[in-house]
Amino acid sequence: METTAVTARIAGWLVHAYTMTGSVLALLMVHFSYQGETRTVLWLFLAAMVVDGTDGFLARHFQVKTVVPGFDGALLDNIVDYLTYAFAPMVLLWANGYLPGGVAGGVCAAVPLVASCYQFCRTDAKTDDHFFLGFPSYWNVLAFYVIVLELGPTTTAVLLGVFAVLVFVPIKYVYPSRTATLWTLNMTLATLWLGAFAVITAQLPDPNGLVVGGSLLYLAYYTGVSFWLTASSSRSMSPAEV
Repeated sequence: METTAVTARIAGWLVHAYTMTGSVLALLMVHFSYQGETRTVLWLFLAAMVVDGTDGFLARHFQVKTVVPGFDGALLDNIVDYLTYAFAPMVLLWANGYLPGGVAGGVCAAVPLVASCYQFCRTDAKTDDHFFLGFPSYWNVLAFYVIVLELGPTTTAVLLGVFAVLVFVPIKYVYPSRTATLWTLNMTLATLWLGAFAVITAQLPDPNGLVVGGSLLYLAYYTGVSFWLTASSSRSMSPAEV
């Protein structure tokens, strides 16, 4: 019995160590951003998304909350996600000329970071029914398309501002690995999108237009389903709940 408990505890710590690798990926993202190695950074984005998309499954499977009760895995996850989904993408954009020059570029990079500080610290950022509340700080995804679509600094700055505002708008966004509604479809499409991300990155600077278009269709689907489920949940609330 004691050996089983020790094995379970080791497994729990290994899951946390797996999550911690995201912090190293973030460090490499920043390093290669300043080296101008944009495609390398995008590969690191992909690796971080794979880690983030799988560590939760592992944590639940190995019951890490039970076997490692003194360690806050949710806090660790937030720290790593902030670094890889918010901080590093802004470094990539700012360091490689995708934002306006001078002080304006620094402001444009700072706005999403401040908005994401709020997003990652709010207690209801992940709802009880497993949605993200407010734009879930997918700045790595936005940075990816800024590079792929070769958007100019002004367009990029406007997009950063719009999505920073959406952090504070109470729309419920699908949490692909947790939202119960359409779970199989959502996970299948999210996995295919990650595959498209890899193909596009490998083909840069001249990716296949059909692959890019298909990946954008997934984003349209994700947004549409999120808005639909938000509207549906609002309609289903009783007057007393409202």
